[in-house]
Amino acid sequence: SMIGDGLSHVGYGALCVAAAAGIAPLKIAIPVVIAAAFLLLQISRNSRINGDSAIALISGAAIAVGVLTVKLAGNVNIDVGSYMFGSIVAIDKSDVVISIVLSAIVLLLYIIMYNGIFSITFDESFAKATGTKVSFYNTVVAILTAVTIVVGMRLMGAILISSLLIFPSLTSMRFFRSFRGVVLCSAVVSALGFLLGFVAAYRFDLPTGASVVAVNAVFFVAFSIAGKIKQNLKFKK
Repeated sequence: SMIGDGLSHVGYGALCVAAAAGIAPLKIAIPVVIAAAFLLLQISRNSRINGDSAIALISGAAIAVGVLTVKLAGNVNIDVGSYMFGSIVAIDKSDVVISIVLSAIVLLLYIIMYNGIFSITFDESFAKATGTKVSFYNTVVAILTAVTIVVGMRLMGAILISSLLIFPSLTSMRFFRSFRGVVLCSAVVSALGFLLGFVAAYRFDLPTGASVVAVNAVFFVAFSIAGKIKQNLKFKK
């Protein structure tokens, strides 16, 4: 969750620089955010700076670069609000195509490397002891997270995109206990939450990103209540 939040701020800075330079945003944001993910991993492994501090350091610097770039751009028309809070009208046809391709790649890699990702997520120390390439899979997870953030940030914004990474998994864990159950439920909750949020935003003329997050918050409360009921019923038996 912290890596997702930090990388979203890096993405914001990259988008601002790309807009000021007149370059397609995703062409700049994708390599920059992936490079930031690598940098965070290296700092966490080989530095006295702990992970949370490294994330705060890099994300803060990236936001500063983005704001300064917008200011120095002068007469360049940059809609900073769409980068910070997301805007569906800011997405053009090329962005849609790139997003679809990247989303397919992320899903395919996750399926192919499911066992390795499961092992480091469930117990990293045990995975390392059994010979699993922990560093490699951590890098894969970081890259997949970086790409996911860049793909969704144009719509959700730098502020809210990390919520879309966190809410579905936490929501699913209120009710399910197995890794597979949480993954499958998270996918359904994420897709359904986005669809309902998008419809609500269109129907009531609301910000898309905020509407999606609000729907996910409702799901979280509902699953928390359902999980408590399930636990009480199981206890009674």
